[in-house]
Amino acid sequence: MSWSVGLVVLAVVVVLLVVLAVYDLFQRKHAILRNFPIIGHFRYLLEAVGPELRQYIVTDNNEERPFSRDDRRWVYATSKQANSYFGFGTDNDLDQSRNYTIIKQSMFPLDSPDDVPAHPDPARQLPCAKVLGASHGRRFAFRPASIVNVSGMSFGSLSGAAIEALDRGCAIAGALHTTGEGGITPYHLHGADLVWQIGTGYFGCRDEYGAFDLEKAIAQVQAAPIRAIEIKLSQGAKPGLGGLLPANKVTPEIAAIRGVEAGVACKSPAAHTAFTDVDSLIAFVEKLAEATGVPVGIKSAVGQGEFWIELATKMAEGGKGPDFITIDGGEGGTGAAPLAFSDHVSLPFRWGFTRVYRAFAEAGIADDVVFIGSGKLGMPEAAFTAFALGCDMVNVGRTALFSIGCIQSQRCHTDRCPTGVATQNPRLTRGLDPQDKGVRCGNYLAAVRFELERLSWACGVTHPAKVDADMIEVLEDRWMAETLRQMVGYEPGWGTPSKPLLDALDECHG
Repeated sequence: MSWSVGLVVLAVVVVLLVVLAVYDLFQRKHAILRNFPIIGHFRYLLEAVGPELRQYIVTDNNEERPFSRDDRRWVYATSKQANSYFGFGTDNDLDQSRNYTIIKQSMFPLDSPDDVPAHPDPARQLPCAKVLGASHGRRFAFRPASIVNVSGMSFGSLSGAAIEALDRGCAIAGALHTTGEGGITPYHLHGADLVWQIGTGYFGCRDEYGAFDLEKAIAQVQAAPIRAIEIKLSQGAKPGLGGLLPANKVTPEIAAIRGVEAGVACKSPAAHTAFTDVDSLIAFVEKLAEATGVPVGIKSAVGQGEFWIELATKMAEGGKGPDFITIDGGEGGTGAAPLAFSDHVSLPFRWGFTRVYRAFAEAGIADDVVFIGSGKLGMPEAAFTAFALGCDMVNVGRTALFSIGCIQSQRCHTDRCPTGVATQNPRLTRGLDPQDKGVRCGNYLAAVRFELERLSWACGVTHPAKVDADMIEVLEDRWMAETLRQMVGYEPGWGTPSKPLLDALDECHG
């Protein structure tokens, strides 16, 4: 009798597990469960009981890197429009903190306008203070509707499902989607306006020998919703190194899009062949902008500083050059790289950006360029600090990936990403539903904008563009602190657009 009871119980358990597995395989909200039915539930169980077991866990909320548990929890919560508040005060030890950012609120903060929703709304825009391309008279100059946009991450390094989810999220939030250097794909065509990134491989605009082809570039701009072009000089993950897409990721689809051979490692050289110095870079920018009509900018991590001084000087003298400059920090990380490059090559964002901004401010042309910050700026306090230093917009990468399912497993370079984000493995990518994750990405982008606007109101200004470097202090040892202006040596007026630009912003923003 006892044996028969045991068999019945076992049969019931097996049936329940089968039902659960079938449900996991066909539900679309959780990529982990679709790819790893049944066992994937253990992750969510451990995540749920983590706070209660904190005293038994080695790492605290701020020890995990590159993004802490608090960072990831905030992104996950905002992407799902769940409660993103944290109770019982900060668990950071502020008295012992070094290089810790403090935002100094005004004693006369601003109330939110009556027409502003009390929660993040992807439909509510927060426009850029500057009109992209206006200072150089580009035919298709425009004012970006969102100051928070998605950084360049290529199809190939990311799955098609992930690219589509990011594009749908950008469309929902009215944000710009930078394509990455891997070319424009069908996954980029789900409603978002694009910033087409052209790297050293010239994918999408290369001839049979791999050199730049202007006619193909013109045709590409005419065939896709491209609002601007970004020429990638380098990125924070692997500055000065170029890129390599492993052979196992070069599928026939990727090969056709990039114009390379399938199943063979696809290399992006370290340097461009279409230009070789500052003068030829400016000439290349002008040729591309004239031929396409769209604003053209550059993206780079910051190393040796002579380039930036020479670029600012020659742009001031000739009135020509990039319409926008995207500065990536050495802490950026959406590409796999050798450890020495990811840890020790190129300056961190705050160091690098302030040197570039200083060169343009001293040349008197900071208002003529749209400055975009990139490199671990996906959390509101980091983005807010970037605006105080002179950024007009920020691009987010890894935090946007969190919103579509990334769990920071750090398997991006192995083609075994468990959530289907950074892999070309069909078994794993099937777990990522682009429509559901697209909504979450849009929610996250809206949440960052919402927090940036609330932080601005707390500081007594109406828009992040009006935040200056005196509104931020950085805590150091022995109760010492400096404002950002003191730390980086900015002169009064640096870090914010001129009054005419801010007045025009007020008119368009209402």
